[in-house]
Amino acid sequence: MLEIKNLSYKVEDELGQKEILNDVSLTIPDGKFIVITGPNGGGKSTLAKLIAGIYESTSGQIILDGEDITKAGITERAKSGISFAFQQPVRFKGIEVLDLLRLAAGNPLMTTAEACKYLSEVGLCAKDYINREVDASLSGGELKRIEIATVLARKSKLYIFDEPEAGIDLWSFTNLIQVFEQIKKETRGTIVIISHQERILDIADTIVVIEKGNIAKVGSKEEILPQILGTDSAFSMCHIQN
Repeated sequence: MLEIKNLSYKVEDELGQKEILNDVSLTIPDGKFIVITGPNGGGKSTLAKLIAGIYESTSGQIILDGEDITKAGITERAKSGISFAFQQPVRFKGIEVLDLLRLAAGNPLMTTAEACKYLSEVGLCAKDYINREVDASLSGGELKRIEIATVLARKSKLYIFDEPEAGIDLWSFTNLIQVFEQIKKETRGTIVIISHQERILDIADTIVVIEKGNIAKVGSKEEILPQILGTDSAFSMCHIQN
């Protein structure tokens, strides 16, 4: 279980201190599929990066399975079972997909057959990708699915995906939804996705809405989706992109 207690995050800008998150508290149970959504600039991705240790909170606590990890760095959090997939995956020129999967799994002896299983799970023909370099020759959709395969290979307690739909085409997005539906079906740890997309929101167990640095709503998709779709806010217009 992940517990976020009174978490705040401030940054310095030309006008002084700017508050990005304000006293956020949230409990995420084990084995659930959580989607965090809300207007652009509301603090969604910031919260994800605070959980992963990419940013350090100004105040508050982050507790994973009873252990306070608030001051733990990225590496420590990864070892404790947190995986993070970036909005724009990193390209690694000179590294083949097989090597990347081995690094992600922490298993230099991972066989090609084992690695291919993860690629197949994200809808890629393994033989076409296993020896490809993770470079500019890959499309955004291909790179996104390879990144998800590396996250799955880590077998984590908590998987965090920051706007996985960003920068990919409609065809790849449809395949991406199928991947997440399969992950949910197999209940592989806890999944937290930052997203605007209605089709991702529609497969959530719980939806968390963050606005202006605060949690505005938390509930099931049956409770929250009608509220989101029934508003005339900028958010309700921007999340139906695909």
